[in-house]
Amino acid sequence: MGRLRGLTVMNETAPLLAERAGPERTSALMRLLVSCADRPGIVAAVSRFLFDAGANIVRSDQYSSDPSGGAFFLRMEFTLETEDRAGFPERFGLSVAERFDMTWRLWDTTQPKRIAVLVSRSDHCLTDLLWRRQRGEIEGDIVLVGSNHADSRAEAEAYGVPYHHVPVEKDRKPEAEAALLEILDGRCDLVVLARYMQVLSGDFLERVGVPVINIHHSFLPAFAGAGPHERAKERGVKLIGATAHYVTEELDAGPIIEQDVVRVSHRDDVAALVRQGADIERAVLTRAVQWHCQDRVLRHGNTTVVF
Repeated sequence: MGRLRGLTVMNETAPLLAERAGPERTSALMRLLVSCADRPGIVAAVSRFLFDAGANIVRSDQYSSDPSGGAFFLRMEFTLETEDRAGFPERFGLSVAERFDMTWRLWDTTQPKRIAVLVSRSDHCLTDLLWRRQRGEIEGDIVLVGSNHADSRAEAEAYGVPYHHVPVEKDRKPEAEAALLEILDGRCDLVVLARYMQVLSGDFLERVGVPVINIHHSFLPAFAGAGPHERAKERGVKLIGATAHYVTEELDAGPIIEQDVVRVSHRDDVAALVRQGADIERAVLTRAVQWHCQDRVLRHGNTTVVF
C-alpha cells in the first residue's frame, strides 16, 4: 500500500505503520476514520477486527445522516502494541473496508502532522498559531511559513520556523505557485492559509496533494471574496464572523469546518469591525487546525462531520 495523503482518499495510511526494532513492547494511540453508506454491522465488524488485532478501543464516535440509506461516519481511537502493527492497514482494508466499500484513513498519533502556513501581510493568525504550537495547544508541528511578502520573517524565525519568501508578481502567478509547490513537496501533511491573500488555482490544489484550510474574515456564505467588513458595514449587519473551511477551486465555497460570530453596533466603523473580526479569526482558525490535527473532521460532499 502506497503512502497516500489527503482528506478523502480511499485507504489512506499516513504515515505508514512500521514495526519498530527492539524487544520491548510499546503501544501507540491510533485513530481510524471511516465513511461509507450506512448499513447494519459496520461498528460490529470494525470492533471485531480491532479486538482480533489486539487493539484496545478507548474512544468511539459515530453518526448516520439517515439509518435508511444515509451516510455513516465513524471515528475510533485505540491503542495498538508494536508487534501487532505489522500489516494492520492491509488486513483492515481487505477484511473490513472492501466489504463495506469504505473511504477510510488511519493515523499513528506518535507522528504529529506537519503544518505549512501561508501568510501575506496580516500576521495575527500566524502569530496565534506559532504561539499556540509553542505551548503545545496544537497537535501538529509548524514546519515552515511561506509568504508573498517578507514582513513576517523575523516573527517566524523567532519561533525557529523556516520562512520562505515567494513573491507573486503580476502576470507571473503560475511561476509563484510552482515555486511554492516545490517548497511544500513532501514536507507537510496540511497547508493552512492564515490570511494568505492569494487565490490558489485548481492546478495548485490538485498538485499540492494535502488538505488546505483557509480562514475567511466573514460568516460565510455571507460576504464571500474581498472586502467583507466594508460590505458588512454598508449592510448594517449586527453580527460579523469568521469561517474556517477546506479550500476548493470555487472561491470561499469549500466545506466549512468551524465558524463564530461577534455582535457589532451601528457605532462601529470599518476599522472597529476589522479589529473585532481579527479576534474571531484567530480563535476559529486555531480550532479548525486543531480538530483537523486530531482527526476529528470528515468531509461529506460540500459539508463536514466534526466529532
